[in-house]
Amino acid sequence: MIRLFIADDHPLVRKGLREILEAEGDLKVIGEGSNEQELLDGVEKAEPDVLITDLSMPGKGTLSLLGDLKHRYPKLPILVLTMHPEERFAVRALKSGASGYLTKETAPEEIIAAVRTLAKKKKYITGSLAEQLASELDRDLEKQPHEVLSNREFQIMRALAQGKKVKEIADELSISIHTVNTYKSRVMEKMNMKSVTELTMYAIEKHLIE
Repeated sequence: MIRLFIADDHPLVRKGLREILEAEGDLKVIGEGSNEQELLDGVEKAEPDVLITDLSMPGKGTLSLLGDLKHRYPKLPILVLTMHPEERFAVRALKSGASGYLTKETAPEEIIAAVRTLAKKKKYITGSLAEQLASELDRDLEKQPHEVLSNREFQIMRALAQGKKVKEIADELSISIHTVNTYKSRVMEKMNMKSVTELTMYAIEKHLIE
């Protein structure tokens, strides 16, 4: 029996996913979480064989959380199941500790196949993602400005580009305004940007924000 934990802030998504998975005789959902804290507490208590998590949940940001989880539970396979298309976050998620990345448009059969693959301690890489990873290797010396950012810097860059104020970002991430300003300065310096407006235009052009 493969024991699963599902983390997603939408109850209907969790319910639908549970029904799909538990229709298989060898899969059982042993816990659910609707935010990052419930995810952390639930994984510690339930000790699942595979974690399935969204990228967009209340908390400090799942990309950063992936790194924390990989540090705490290095043997726990993590499948990211999200609305964000592969080309935006998949490579970054894998580098942060995910073992697989699928979008919510994926057919149920492929989600099940991915779960079983991860349970065998193997990574699940789609054909399109494999191409991205190969391209990533080729582009290591020619990174785009946003690709040099750390996960936290990338998160704050997106928040700024979405028009959020420094205090709003600080409140959302439970960090100080000073810390946000420090990250903001790093982002602007690393990306060679002179204003938030320029940053926003760049993020829109690269499809990094909706």
